[in-house]
Amino acid sequence: MSVLDNKKISFIGGGNMAQALISGLMARGVKPELITVSAPSAETRQQFEDQKMNTVDASVDPKAAIIDADVIVLAVKPQVMNKVVSAFADALDNQLVISVAAGLSTDDLSSMLGGYPNVVRAMPNTPSKIQMGATGLYASADLDEAQKQLATAVMEASGLAMWVDDETHMHAVTAVSGSAPAYVFYFIESMIDGAVALGLDKEQASALAMQTVLGAAKMTIESDDSPSELRRKVMSPNGTTQAAIESMQSNEIGRQIGEAMQACYDRSQALSTENK
Repeated sequence: MSVLDNKKISFIGGGNMAQALISGLMARGVKPELITVSAPSAETRQQFEDQKMNTVDASVDPKAAIIDADVIVLAVKPQVMNKVVSAFADALDNQLVISVAAGLSTDDLSSMLGGYPNVVRAMPNTPSKIQMGATGLYASADLDEAQKQLATAVMEASGLAMWVDDETHMHAVTAVSGSAPAYVFYFIESMIDGAVALGLDKEQASALAMQTVLGAAKMTIESDDSPSELRRKVMSPNGTTQAAIESMQSNEIGRQIGEAMQACYDRSQALSTENK
């Protein structure tokens, strides 16, 4: 038996991240009739209704999605969070609230909800849509174990879910997983462009680059060796791989990746101040 059995889950917002998480939940067997999406757009609501989910017009009745829910997932932009949640905060009654908005702390969210305590902060990423996501989670020590397990189950429906015990570490989670699919997409783009420049056609280059990244990631997960050891095993002395890695090292690609992650981290910190 899953802790998600018969749990009613409401999503406030129906954008890309909500769609990704809902896809994961449904793939894990959550019945569509147990999912409600609150959104002001009729077109967005219709997309979910076509999949047999319940919808609510947030502009007409913002509390309708809250009253019967066991879990409420806040999937709106941080800039509008306060306005959105203030419309239904007084309808909360021991439901678990999970926010996937970047930059908003649990204290910020609790304050916006009138001091409501049952709040979890989550930082998922877009591969959640294919149940290959990676999510960081944080909650205050006041959240009971049953609700932590429920939050874990909701996010694990879409992939890996990992708790951090210091909320400031959520900025690092953003840098290493929340925003990181875009880094990988950029790397794949560059591999494809490089292969085309070397003479392959776009279709060949794309297929080889994407399968290589997929295979390398899967090998890293399944191997007992560290990524550095796996890299070492591929590198024959004076071979082609060594030539490529030495080029990357001479161009300080590792340092540049670290700087990109720091920029992401810094922007996450800035957002946490801007959106209060």
